[in-house]
Amino acid sequence: MSQAAKIPATVITGFLGAGKTSTIQHLLKTAGGKRIALIINEFGDLGVDSDIVKGCGIEGCNDDDVLELANGCICCTVADDFIPTIEKLLNRETPPDHIIIETSGLALPKPLVKAFNWPEIRTRVTVDGVITLVDGRAVADGLFATNPEAIAQQREADENLDHESPLEELFEEQLACADMVVVNKLDLLNEGDMDTVLATIRKEIRPEVKIVKISHGEINASILLGLEAAAEDDLDSRPSHHDDGHEHDHDDFESFAVDLGEIASPEAFIDKLLPIVAEHNILRVKGFAAVADKDMRLVIQGVGSRFQHYFDQEWSEGVERRSRLVIIGDHDMDEPAIRAAIAA
Repeated sequence: MSQAAKIPATVITGFLGAGKTSTIQHLLKTAGGKRIALIINEFGDLGVDSDIVKGCGIEGCNDDDVLELANGCICCTVADDFIPTIEKLLNRETPPDHIIIETSGLALPKPLVKAFNWPEIRTRVTVDGVITLVDGRAVADGLFATNPEAIAQQREADENLDHESPLEELFEEQLACADMVVVNKLDLLNEGDMDTVLATIRKEIRPEVKIVKISHGEINASILLGLEAAAEDDLDSRPSHHDDGHEHDHDDFESFAVDLGEIASPEAFIDKLLPIVAEHNILRVKGFAAVADKDMRLVIQGVGSRFQHYFDQEWSEGVERRSRLVIIGDHDMDEPAIRAAIAA
């Protein structure tokens, strides 16, 4: 079957907090009537990203078109989870015009792209493009190295040593597989910062890959869709640390959910979270909160010490008003201490 006859799929990848969900929301708003199906893969046992998209009120975005693959990494569960989900979409009486796949922030994109060569789906769907979202502020701050200065000194002393952290490796994997890189959070960068970010990115991408700069995930669907990359036929040009057969190890990271009651104030709650994040080196905080005397649900998103919050929708009738956060960090996080601090 020709590429033109296949349903296109766009893979949207990027590290925790890069802005994938916000970007997808803007993509849906500007999709021009296309029937879009979403597959959302989350790390952790709280479906925050899918819940944000569901009930968004965007025309053409129906809850039935948002499918969630929770509790793990889409790149590690291709046969068990991903292939059946794709087949379910393709076998609908009215298949989607385009499939969007939002990977977990800890996922490797290349194994997922490789899965599109599986016989069950190869003749029916193609990877239109791999879009890698980058948190520009995080790159400028050196987040993707455990200790950037120390690592630089070690490499100068012995360039043959492999001093990569798990964060660095994931960042490089996501860039190496990209057909387009979208630098998000432009509003948080000055000119010098952007020079640093672009230099960091260009070391990892293929020469032909375009870089787009945006703020708040605001980008038109016409820019992201229709790349016609057929990435599944172009795997050799996308190098990976795992091409030699080494497995992708998620044991470097862990997550857990914290359930709470109502909170009194968004600002006070975030002020409470900030020292906890700093003390325990938490990478990502995301979730919802019920605010006393407010009819709207509060979305909370944190990357390191940078937090944002906003009310997204009214609490549905019959839904319990409660607060729930997912905490993501290194494998040796002190979970009991973090839980106790948040609950105090």
